[in-house]
Amino acid sequence: MSGASVQPGLAPEKFTESHSSGSKAALAVGAVGVVFGDIGTSPLYAFRETFLGEHSLTIDKLHIYGVVSLIFWSMTLIVSIQYVTILMRADNKGQGGTLALVALLSRYIGKSRWGFLTVVLGVFATALFYGDSMITPAISVLSAVEGLTVVNTGLEPLVIPIALVLLVGLFLIQRRGTAAVGKLFAPIMIVYFSVIAVLGTIQIVQNPYILQALNPWYAVQFFLIDGYIAFLALGSVVLAVTGSEALYSDMGHFGRGPMRLSWFGFVMPCLLLNYFGQGAMIAAMDPAETLEAMKSPFFVMAPDVLRLPLVILATAATFIASQAVISGAFSITHQAIQLGFIPRLSTEHTSATERGQIYIPFVNNVLMVSVILLVLMFQSSTNLASAYGIAVTGAMFIDTLLMGVLLIAVWKWKWWLMVPVFLLFVFVDGAYFAANLPKVPSGGWFPLVVGAFAFLLLTTWSRGRKLMRERMGEVALPIEIFAKSAQNSATRVPGTAIFMASSTAGVPSALLHNIKHNKVLHERVVILTVEIQDVPYVDPEQRCEFTEIGDGFYRAVLRYGFMDETNVPEGLKHMSRCGGKFDMMDTSFFLSRQTLLPGDKPGMPVWREKIFSWMLRNAASAMEFFSLPTNRVVELGSQVRI
Repeated sequence: MSGASVQPGLAPEKFTESHSSGSKAALAVGAVGVVFGDIGTSPLYAFRETFLGEHSLTIDKLHIYGVVSLIFWSMTLIVSIQYVTILMRADNKGQGGTLALVALLSRYIGKSRWGFLTVVLGVFATALFYGDSMITPAISVLSAVEGLTVVNTGLEPLVIPIALVLLVGLFLIQRRGTAAVGKLFAPIMIVYFSVIAVLGTIQIVQNPYILQALNPWYAVQFFLIDGYIAFLALGSVVLAVTGSEALYSDMGHFGRGPMRLSWFGFVMPCLLLNYFGQGAMIAAMDPAETLEAMKSPFFVMAPDVLRLPLVILATAATFIASQAVISGAFSITHQAIQLGFIPRLSTEHTSATERGQIYIPFVNNVLMVSVILLVLMFQSSTNLASAYGIAVTGAMFIDTLLMGVLLIAVWKWKWWLMVPVFLLFVFVDGAYFAANLPKVPSGGWFPLVVGAFAFLLLTTWSRGRKLMRERMGEVALPIEIFAKSAQNSATRVPGTAIFMASSTAGVPSALLHNIKHNKVLHERVVILTVEIQDVPYVDPEQRCEFTEIGDGFYRAVLRYGFMDETNVPEGLKHMSRCGGKFDMMDTSFFLSRQTLLPGDKPGMPVWREKIFSWMLRNAASAMEFFSLPTNRVVELGSQVRI
């Protein structure tokens, strides 16, 4: 999920499939600047790593044509057919991405065993994404800055310091938002793609025989001759399609039409021209020069006088690619919080008008520290390439499995059509994933460790919250009984009290503790539950629901999508019928803060309980998460045994 990016400044709900040709073209241009940075910067290292990676290949015509053919057909099958043609048809109210797909599938297969497995797969793909989002900025920026050594070999000692300065600066600007910077993304990326296409075209014109690599026989011949070595080479070839998930994840921001237009009409041709150009250049060289040129064929294609400008342009492109991945990490985290897999985290909205512009300090800081450590540990983009493929191919393989569920459960494809399509992509994506497994000892362990740790945290939080709700539900008192009995045990005072509750049944513990300790009730008591739906956005007209219980008590529900901002005061403005309008200066919010106690029959191992307890203590307060006025909030503690 490396490209699961949600670029600030784009309001997803504005984009539909009914665009005029003008707006469609404008969106297609915008997509070039936001979505394609990851896959667009792959030519810096993908072709090179296939030959000079951990399992090196002989640099000759047979292998060059075979690798170029593999890149072409990989891009065609995985990106163009699997993601752009098939998966882009699977939108959840216009939104794409693994979590959106899981939410869509859950509506069709429910809470069955298969439904549970689908959720687990989606969560694991999300966990892998965090490893990917650490590696992408490191390998992209490093590979671009390494171009300085092509300009002047004496600059090699400066590569890592320059890369670190750029990466630290990239993370430091996140708090400011990227709307202004985003306006520059599309022009820079259009120039970048145009330049790499021209460089590739020049080489193809000089050696047009490289176009024979369009014939898949060269890829087949590569496997027939090299066998296992060719299989291992897939682990590097797949670097050419990293970021393909971004096309699906960002569908809600641009619409499938503009995305397909920008891919088929501009990005894919530019990338293929460059890959074929690199192959043509190396194939036409004297054998004595090929090894040196293969160390950085992307930059060697440019004339000496243009190499430094190309390094600067490529660095800007990798900067943009990294920005998109970081924004994607914020977005994925926000979705996971809303869907109940991650505890509440402090989230800053960097724009007063665009809800897509968010900044999560904790995620930003963790990514920054991790990227710095990665650069210092691996030292070069070649070393990082071993760590890169495993996360990308793992997420792609999970997407393929989910696609199989989609074809059966949602689209109801006939078995004679579904089986060959599904098996084709299981074979292709499975082969790429398997080819990366030998890289685990030399760096592939990193995203797996990060993914496993993230998966543990996500599932522990989800399981812990479920157990807490069950335990609290076991002792819940019906609100109707409580409302009648409380009349005689508490004094009514003017104003409105809103008690936040995680369940739509029973009496929240904060209300019970308020009666027990303060012995007062407000004239209007609202028990409010915020529900996150399995759709990206909820229509404001369907957001509010309330029930009058009697004696000044109301049960209210505010519904939000997993991409919505949960602003409770704003939502209450549309619930004026709930006993009258809500005046924030006359309203108090009561929250429960739970403290965990070890239970007699623990619902999960003690060590996971301790992890959950730590996550609970460090979660952002509900006051901040629900945008409640700070001077109108009262927190009351309670104890829960899980």
